[in-house]
Amino acid sequence: MGINVADKSLLDAYRENEANGFRLIVQKFQQRIYWQIRRYTKNHQDTEDVMQNVFIKAWKGLPKFREESGLYTWLFRIAYNETHTFLAKSSKMKTVDLDPPLFENKVVVEGTALSPEEIEDKLKKAMSTLPEKQLLVFNLKYFDELKFSEISELTGTSVGGLKASYHLAVKKIEEFLIED
Repeated sequence: MGINVADKSLLDAYRENEANGFRLIVQKFQQRIYWQIRRYTKNHQDTEDVMQNVFIKAWKGLPKFREESGLYTWLFRIAYNETHTFLAKSSKMKTVDLDPPLFENKVVVEGTALSPEEIEDKLKKAMSTLPEKQLLVFNLKYFDELKFSEISELTGTSVGGLKASYHLAVKKIEEFLIED
Protein backbone atom coordinates (compact mmCIF):
# COMPACT_ATOMS: atom_id res chain seq x y z
CA MET A 1 0.00 0.00 0.00
CA GLY A 2 1.55 3.30 -1.05
CA ILE A 3 1.16 6.80 0.26
CA ASN A 4 -2.06 8.78 0.21
CA VAL A 5 -2.68 12.28 -1.17
CA ALA A 6 -2.15 13.97 2.20
CA ASP A 7 1.20 12.22 2.66
CA LYS A 8 2.19 13.13 -0.89
CA SER A 9 1.54 16.82 -0.21
CA LEU A 10 3.57 16.65 3.02
CA LEU A 11 6.45 15.01 1.17
CA ASP A 12 6.22 17.65 -1.59
CA ALA A 13 6.38 20.38 1.07
CA TYR A 14 9.41 18.63 2.57
CA ARG A 15 11.16 18.48 -0.80
CA GLU A 16 10.52 22.20 -1.40
CA ASN A 17 11.76 23.26 2.04
CA GLU A 18 13.10 20.48 4.27
CA ALA A 19 12.77 22.32 7.61
CA ASN A 20 9.28 23.65 6.96
CA GLY A 21 8.06 20.40 5.41
CA PHE A 22 9.38 18.34 8.29
CA ARG A 23 7.72 20.71 10.76
CA LEU A 24 4.40 20.03 8.99
CA ILE A 25 4.97 16.28 9.22
CA VAL A 26 5.74 16.54 12.94
CA GLN A 27 2.66 18.69 13.53
CA LYS A 28 0.42 16.21 11.77
CA PHE A 29 1.66 13.07 13.50
CA GLN A 30 3.15 14.09 16.86
CA GLN A 31 0.00 13.58 18.93
CA ARG A 32 -0.67 10.07 17.59
CA ILE A 33 2.99 9.12 18.02
CA TYR A 34 3.03 10.62 21.53
CA TRP A 35 0.09 8.50 22.70
CA GLN A 36 1.44 5.38 21.04
CA ILE A 37 4.67 5.77 23.00
CA ARG A 38 2.95 6.92 26.19
CA ARG A 39 1.01 3.67 26.54
CA TYR A 40 4.31 1.86 27.08
CA THR A 41 6.34 4.40 29.02
CA LYS A 42 5.76 5.37 32.58
CA ASN A 43 5.56 9.14 32.33
CA HIS A 44 5.47 12.22 30.15
CA GLN A 45 9.23 12.84 30.34
CA ASP A 46 10.12 9.35 29.12
CA THR A 47 7.57 9.70 26.34
CA GLU A 48 9.07 13.03 25.28
CA ASP A 49 12.57 11.53 25.28
CA VAL A 50 11.51 8.61 23.09
CA MET A 51 9.49 10.87 20.81
CA GLN A 52 12.50 13.14 20.32
CA ASN A 53 14.53 10.10 19.21
CA VAL A 54 11.73 9.05 16.87
CA PHE A 55 11.67 12.39 15.09
CA ILE A 56 15.47 12.61 14.95
CA LYS A 57 15.52 9.21 13.21
CA ALA A 58 12.67 10.33 10.96
CA TRP A 59 14.55 13.52 10.02
CA LYS A 60 17.65 11.49 9.15
CA GLY A 61 15.68 8.82 7.29
CA LEU A 62 13.22 10.98 5.38
CA PRO A 63 15.51 11.58 2.38
CA LYS A 64 15.57 7.79 1.88
CA PHE A 65 11.82 7.29 2.46
CA ARG A 66 10.68 5.03 -0.40
CA GLU A 67 6.94 5.78 -0.20
CA GLU A 68 6.08 2.07 0.00
CA SER A 69 3.93 2.76 3.06
CA GLY A 70 2.16 5.77 4.53
CA LEU A 71 4.06 8.29 6.62
CA TYR A 72 2.22 7.29 9.79
CA THR A 73 3.03 3.62 9.21
CA TRP A 74 6.69 4.51 8.75
CA LEU A 75 6.73 6.76 11.84
CA PHE A 76 4.82 4.15 13.84
CA ARG A 77 7.48 1.54 13.12
CA ILE A 78 10.23 3.93 14.16
CA ALA A 79 8.28 4.80 17.34
CA TYR A 80 7.63 1.14 18.11
CA ASN A 81 11.32 0.25 17.76
CA GLU A 82 12.51 3.28 19.73
CA THR A 83 10.01 2.64 22.51
CA HIS A 84 11.06 -0.96 22.89
CA THR A 85 14.73 -0.04 22.79
CA PHE A 86 14.12 2.53 25.54
CA LEU A 87 12.12 0.08 27.65
CA ALA A 88 14.69 -2.66 27.28
CA LYS A 89 17.40 -0.27 28.45
CA SER A 90 15.38 1.02 31.38
CA SER A 91 13.73 -2.32 32.32
CA LYS A 92 10.28 -0.75 32.31
CA MET A 93 8.67 -3.14 29.86
CA LYS A 94 4.87 -3.38 29.87
CA THR A 95 4.29 -0.28 32.00
CA VAL A 96 1.11 1.46 30.95
CA ASP A 97 0.05 4.92 32.02
CA LEU A 98 -3.48 5.84 31.10
CA ASP A 99 -3.60 9.59 31.28
CA PRO A 100 -6.03 11.37 31.53
CA PRO A 101 -8.31 9.09 33.55
CA LEU A 102 -10.53 6.94 31.37
CA PHE A 103 -13.42 6.96 33.76
CA GLU A 104 -15.16 10.00 35.20
CA ASN A 105 -17.41 8.63 37.94
CA LYS A 106 -17.42 5.86 40.48
CA VAL A 107 -18.44 2.53 39.03
CA VAL A 108 -20.09 -0.23 41.00
CA VAL A 109 -18.51 -3.64 40.48
CA GLU A 110 -20.10 -6.52 42.37
CA GLY A 111 -21.47 -4.15 45.04
CA THR A 112 -18.20 -2.24 45.50
CA ALA A 113 -17.90 1.36 44.31
CA LEU A 114 -14.62 1.93 42.51
CA SER A 115 -13.09 5.34 41.80
CA PRO A 116 -11.72 6.15 38.34
CA GLU A 117 -8.21 5.74 39.73
CA GLU A 118 -9.00 2.27 41.11
CA ILE A 119 -10.48 1.20 37.78
CA GLU A 120 -7.44 2.53 35.95
CA ASP A 121 -5.14 0.74 38.34
CA LYS A 122 -6.98 -2.57 37.81
CA LEU A 123 -6.86 -2.13 34.03
CA LYS A 124 -3.14 -1.27 34.12
CA LYS A 125 -2.42 -4.37 36.19
CA ALA A 126 -4.47 -6.53 33.85
CA MET A 127 -2.72 -5.10 30.80
CA SER A 128 0.69 -5.63 32.38
CA THR A 129 0.03 -9.38 32.30
CA LEU A 130 -0.33 -9.42 28.51
CA PRO A 131 2.48 -10.59 26.24
CA GLU A 132 4.00 -7.76 24.19
CA LYS A 133 2.20 -8.59 20.92
CA GLN A 134 -1.22 -8.85 22.60
CA LEU A 135 -0.61 -5.59 24.45
CA LEU A 136 0.28 -3.82 21.20
CA VAL A 137 -2.80 -5.13 19.38
CA PHE A 138 -5.06 -4.32 22.34
CA ASN A 139 -3.74 -0.75 22.53
CA LEU A 140 -4.11 -0.12 18.81
CA LYS A 141 -7.61 -1.62 18.61
CA TYR A 142 -9.10 -0.49 21.92
CA PHE A 143 -7.47 2.89 22.53
CA ASP A 144 -6.55 4.04 19.01
CA GLU A 145 -9.71 2.47 17.57
CA LEU A 146 -7.86 1.26 14.49
CA LYS A 147 -9.32 -1.34 12.15
CA PHE A 148 -7.59 -4.70 11.99
CA SER A 149 -6.57 -3.92 8.40
CA GLU A 150 -4.81 -0.75 9.60
CA ILE A 151 -3.09 -2.61 12.44
CA SER A 152 -2.02 -5.25 9.93
CA GLU A 153 -0.34 -2.60 7.80
CA LEU A 154 1.41 -1.10 10.83
CA THR A 155 2.65 -4.36 12.30
CA GLY A 156 3.03 -6.61 9.26
CA THR A 157 0.82 -9.24 10.94
CA SER A 158 -2.12 -10.95 9.25
CA VAL A 159 -5.63 -9.75 10.10
CA GLY A 160 -6.50 -13.24 11.35
CA GLY A 161 -3.47 -13.26 13.65
CA LEU A 162 -4.38 -9.83 14.97
CA LYS A 163 -7.96 -10.85 15.67
CA ALA A 164 -6.72 -13.87 17.60
CA SER A 165 -4.26 -11.75 19.59
CA TYR A 166 -6.94 -9.18 20.39
CA HIS A 167 -9.44 -11.85 21.43
CA LEU A 168 -6.86 -13.48 23.72
CA ALA A 169 -5.90 -10.10 25.20
CA VAL A 170 -9.52 -9.21 25.98
CA LYS A 171 -10.11 -12.64 27.49
CA LYS A 172 -7.00 -12.37 29.70
CA ILE A 173 -7.98 -8.88 30.86
CA GLU A 174 -11.51 -10.05 31.68
CA GLU A 175 -10.18 -13.06 33.60
CA PHE A 176 -7.75 -10.86 35.52
CA LEU A 177 -10.47 -8.39 36.45
CA ILE A 178 -12.82 -11.16 37.58
CA GLU A 179 -10.13 -12.86 39.70
CA ASP A 180 -8.88 -9.64 41.29
